[in-house]
Amino acid sequence: MAMPSDIRAFNRSVIEEFRANNGRVSDERLRHAPLVLLTTIGVRTGQPRTTPLAYFSDGASRIVLWASALAALAHPAWYRNLVANPRVTIELATDTGVVTRLDGTASTAQGAQRDRLFGILKAVNPGAAAHQDRTDREIPLVVVDYVD
Repeated sequence: MAMPSDIRAFNRSVIEEFRANNGRVSDERLRHAPLVLLTTIGVRTGQPRTTPLAYFSDGASRIVLWASALAALAHPAWYRNLVANPRVTIELATDTGVVTRLDGTASTAQGAQRDRLFGILKAVNPGAAAHQDRTDREIPLVVVDYVD
């Protein structure tokens, strides 16, 4: 399935549906993916910016995001925002079907940590991992440690 032509409108609708339905969304592309809403502070605006993203867990109180932007030439805006200000907020759906809002700190995985996490990404989401083969930039893997 192709991504929508207006990604901002698509993201807004996913955010609204996620919040209204305890972390569940109906879009076929996202329905079975573990989703998180990541809120960063905009580098240029200083305003909060929320983006729906897929993730995987890496132990208790830690998730991993990948800044692929579908293998775009440049890093996505949310990644540039968290590099400038690593304090983020995430909204996660819990096992009990409630969305929890948590404060966290983001960092970019490097070296052996990135290699280990990329191996996990290949196992849990081979399609996302394949984006690395379609771009010359190294897709950042972002670790978000949060307070539960």
